[in-house]
Amino acid sequence: MTWINRLKLFGGLLAVVALVGAFTLVFNQRQNEVQSTSASITADSYTVGTDYGGTVTKQYVHTGDRVKPGQKLFKVRSLSLLQALDRNPVSFSTATYSVKRDGTMTFKATVAGTVGKVGTKQDDYVQPGEDLATIYKAGTLYALADYTLTPRDYERLGNGAAVDLVLPNRQVLPGTVEGITVRTTNGQAQTEVKVTSARLVEGGDSGLITPGAPLAATVHLRQDGVLNAAQNATFDFIRRIGL
Repeated sequence: MTWINRLKLFGGLLAVVALVGAFTLVFNQRQNEVQSTSASITADSYTVGTDYGGTVTKQYVHTGDRVKPGQKLFKVRSLSLLQALDRNPVSFSTATYSVKRDGTMTFKATVAGTVGKVGTKQDDYVQPGEDLATIYKAGTLYALADYTLTPRDYERLGNGAAVDLVLPNRQVLPGTVEGITVRTTNGQAQTEVKVTSARLVEGGDSGLITPGAPLAATVHLRQDGVLNAAQNATFDFIRRIGL
């Protein structure tokens, strides 16, 4: 065998080893990532409800509207409230609504936010205790993601873990695990993860960032395999040389 053939053989062996190594690192990296089965953006919220049954005489807001503290939401005319006022003419007003002597309640927003689900509309009759709408509080956006995890994967998931949030336009936002809720079904952990991100800003990314919007969430599990030291060193080298 000539030296040229030997060099070709040696080069071929090096290429095979490098390829196998690269595939091994990629496989190991993917073993440390889990894709959500479902995920969406949500926010802290409060429900606007009525203590008295009556007719909605005015609807000021609809789903998706942004509101400020004190802004009118609904006006409800209630016969039962009017009767209560006749029996006891004291103020029935609260932080959520104001009352007139004719039995009319005007519901108002108590915080800045976005109107979520609206449970009624103008001219509808609402029952006592019925919800009129849900308000998502401004500045409290986060993501909720569901995962199906093996016991080993669950052991490697913890608060502070990195999460890639992928919007429908493929934009990737960095996030962090802030809370974990789990139940076990058929030996697998059905896990709901709360993910926070400074990049989750209401109306961002051309309006894609809003409560209820879907997304995908890839969580990075703690790396504790035998190949992780080599993997981390390799990826760190690749980052340093700018690849």
